[in-house]
Amino acid sequence: MKPVNILNEVNALEKLYVYKKVGRLNGHALSVVQVENRTLDFHVHEGSDELFYVIEGAFELETDEGLIPVRQGEFLIVPKGTRHRPVVKELSKFLMIELEGTLNKQNSGELYED
Repeated sequence: MKPVNILNEVNALEKLYVYKKVGRLNGHALSVVQVENRTLDFHVHEGSDELFYVIEGAFELETDEGLIPVRQGEFLIVPKGTRHRPVVKELSKFLMIELEGTLNKQNSGELYED
């Protein structure tokens, strides 16, 4: 056991769009990533919810109902079965929590490495 500084972990990333796994919790992966000017394709996670926590910056989550703004210090839980895609315009840093295997190359823009 040792503490993990999420801000230090995300700031240590040298490139955008690189997902770094920083922990595991009861079958869930905790990953950090830096993103800018990127909109992923719509996708659905049938097996689990997904959490986005904005460490720095802001983004919008687009669903069939419209855009939901999420700002620094806020988190949003996307219920399983919800069609969605993140829309990121400004440099933003995230912590994401999802069931192991939920985040993959098909829904991360081909850049997720396990």
